[in-house]
Amino acid sequence: MLALCAGGEPWNGLLIATEKEFHDSIRQDFEAVLQHPVLKKWLYLPENSEDFESVASEIIEVIRIGDQRFGVEPKEQKRRK
Repeated sequence: MLALCAGGEPWNGLLIATEKEFHDSIRQDFEAVLQHPVLKKWLYLPENSEDFESVASEIIEVIRIGDQRFGVEPKEQKRRK
């Protein structure tokens, strides 16, 4: 559901796996969260955000209590003939 990355932008922060249908709702609840510029399906909380630690903690808490907006179901792979 989450990946913590420590590289150069845009790979320095919290990557949030979610379906696009939930982007607006999540971004309303967590204003510091952005759409990731490379992985458009994922959201991103940059490490240099003013409230990175508190926002990341809030996201972790809502995931812990079962917020269904977070995470993605893997698509079924087609078998090659």
